Amino acid sequence: MATGFDPSGRLPDFFTSTGTSSFTQFLSQAAPELLPGRRPLPPGLSADVAPHGTTIVAIATADGVVMAGDRRATMGNLIASRDIKKVHPADAYSLIGIAGTAGIGIELIRLFQVELEHYEKIEGAMLSLDGKANRLAAMVRGNLGAAMQGLAVVPLFAGYDLSPADPAKAGRIFSFDVAGGLYEETGYEAIGSGSLFAKAALKKRYRAGVSTEDAIRLAVEALYDAADDDTATGGPDVTRKIYPVVMTATAAGTQRLSDDEITTVAEQVVQGRMENPGG
Repeated sequence: MATGFDPSGRLPDFFTSTGTSSFTQFLSQAAPELLPGRRPLPPGLSADVAPHGTTIVAIATADGVVMAGDRRATMGNLIASRDIKKVHPADAYSLIGIAGTAGIGIELIRLFQVELEHYEKIEGAMLSLDGKANRLAAMVRGNLGAAMQGLAVVPLFAGYDLSPADPAKAGRIFSFDVAGGLYEETGYEAIGSGSLFAKAALKKRYRAGVSTEDAIRLAVEALYDAADDDTATGGPDVTRKIYPVVMTATAAGTQRLSDDEITTVAEQVVQGRMENPGG
């Protein structure tokens, strides 16, 4: 139960007084123990007690951005899940993917979604893309204590900027470090244990102004290359029909590729690699 509640059932003053546009700030007053970074942890490292998720890639396109994530979560040397979803819509025009401790990451995504929705309800307007990225950076920073004990989460944030400085670059990508540092990336970015291999694949194939259709293929191929060299990254699972989650953010909003669409792309990539394993 939230702290400070009257046993009679009357809501505390901070529920009825003029509120803040930040839901996270409100929660830090109403129920700080519900924030991921405020929970007490046992001493020592806790990295191997919870599933970890990797790998996420994002690509800027002529129409916006594409974000894709593999489906594997690991716990030490074991596969904890084969079908976890690590890429989600943050709001109508932006996407968020997570790498690191899966449980905290999914909770961070849900809290961030509420944060953006709460701001819109209080202010009557949508945060700018830079404002959204800054809010997410503050939330990552709030988890620093847990991160230092091995329960780290690093997000990848991307979206369609409704008021871009350059209309040709409306699709923007932001990365973060474990301390909440915020960095805008150019063209593409990847996070997670397979990111080194995914970015190496994108470095050779990416071209500015790539179409959304081509970027989807590039993203799936980058994840395939990551899975080829990183045991924590899951490649397309043709037997179980488990393929990457791929989403787009454009002027029309966010959209996830249907099962049929991603199956077609993934199977084309697998078939291509059967003919040419090196890509």
